[in-house]
Amino acid sequence: MSDDVRARLAAATTPRRGDRLAGRLAEAADDFAEEHYDDAARILSGIAKEAPQVPEVRELLGLVRYRQGRWRPAVRELEAFRQLSNSVEQNAVLADCYRALGNHTLVASLWEELRDASPDAALVTEGRIVAAGDLADQDRVRDAITLLARGWRWPKRPQDHHLRRAYALADLYERAGDLPAARLLFERVASVEPDLGDAAARAAVLR
Repeated sequence: MSDDVRARLAAATTPRRGDRLAGRLAEAADDFAEEHYDDAARILSGIAKEAPQVPEVRELLGLVRYRQGRWRPAVRELEAFRQLSNSVEQNAVLADCYRALGNHTLVASLWEELRDASPDAALVTEGRIVAAGDLADQDRVRDAITLLARGWRWPKRPQDHHLRRAYALADLYERAGDLPAARLLFERVASVEPDLGDAAARAAVLR
């Protein structure tokens, strides 16, 4: 728990209460990491009532709601985090919530904001994957491929976000009927990370 978070919790309550809430927030973070989402939500809901202006609390509660598949509560918390922090760090997750709710306009807007800010390659990639998936949800598979393939090339040392993008692109190629392109990407993903999704099985089916 950083000193900044402790200070914000103390400012929202009292120094003594802030220390107590910081410990509870750390406990909720552990629950989240262990996928005990109901326990984390219970703790965080209480903290958020006492310290609603602390962005880290709203962020973690939003991520918990997202993992629970509770899209509207997740949106409420992640929008609060976005306003309090002036950060695009959770734009991809927030956009995925709006995607689940069928709000294509806000998905596109959040993607554009994230793309323009370009905070981190992995974060931008996640936003791109969500935005492309949302286009595909609208039966705009070719537009989705264009978005996801723009500037794409297989890296020399692929990282997790590269593999996720390649897998998503392969899925779109298969949906569009470009089976050779889909098979090639599924095979390359499986060669680096055999446990990522079902890339190997999908490549085999397309042979």
